[in-house]
Amino acid sequence: MKRKTFLKTTVAAVGSSFLPAWSLAGDQKKRGFRFAHVTDIHVKPGIVPETGMAKALQHVQKLHPQVDFVINGGDSIMDAMEADKEHTEIQWDLFHSILQKENSLPIYHCIGNHDIWGWFIKENRPESDKLYAKEWVLESLRMKNRYYRFTKLNWHFIVLDSVQLNPAGGYIAYLDPEQLEWLKQELATIPKDEFVCIVSHVPILSICAALFFEKTEANGDLKIQRNLMHTDFMKLKKIFVQYPNIKVCISGHIHLQDELNYLGIKYYCNGAISGNWWKGSFQEFAPAYAVLEVKEDGSFSRTMVNYE
Repeated sequence: MKRKTFLKTTVAAVGSSFLPAWSLAGDQKKRGFRFAHVTDIHVKPGIVPETGMAKALQHVQKLHPQVDFVINGGDSIMDAMEADKEHTEIQWDLFHSILQKENSLPIYHCIGNHDIWGWFIKENRPESDKLYAKEWVLESLRMKNRYYRFTKLNWHFIVLDSVQLNPAGGYIAYLDPEQLEWLKQELATIPKDEFVCIVSHVPILSICAALFFEKTEANGDLKIQRNLMHTDFMKLKKIFVQYPNIKVCISGHIHLQDELNYLGIKYYCNGAISGNWWKGSFQEFAPAYAVLEVKEDGSFSRTMVNYE
């Protein structure tokens, strides 16, 4: 699939009335940067999703140069898990067309469950096709690997692949053994006086993952399903506590917003560009994205932005 390079034009910044002030005056001397976390775009053909994605990206562009880059948190397209090849290609072509037109900022991608082709196709599953499963999203987004690391200033961003095929049916959120070992090795190489932001599509830790269905179990229990939060959280926690320089974990997936502080790490679930899959708000959360401001001293903050 051919993709043109992103536009390189500079977009003017907006006035102070557009968003709340980012920092206190005394904090301006600390070097840092800001980035936009847009997730769960779920674009598909149609006036509402097409104009919605465009409007969200236009909104982000107006923050430049206050915002330096974009992280796409996954579920870029509505769904490839059950779609045939033709409809999957239509969705990816649409995603790239809008992105090319409306985004001029550097962008880093994360794989979402709905970006994976063919896992849920029941008949004539295309397992022999070279684009099957995650190969299509990797090729489409020009990702060298399904998980990777990049660095800005003294912050290291570790982008994970949350979504694994579940032999018992469906998909499950955890890090496969190869990826888990890679994560351990990467964390060990980061200087202790530099900081870490971990990006995952599925939340590593989230209270809203238990509230997704707005109901309790028959016995009164709240239940977090295996595809709504990382099932290997306790394993990851034991790794994370060894590294106090891990400061923040960001995710999407559940289209809800929450903020947890657990053992010195902030876990942000940052809603969805598509809201209720392009049908307005999901529960009480309007379509939105997050802007994160990070500083070289390890401090950070998040602002949720309703772009409509």
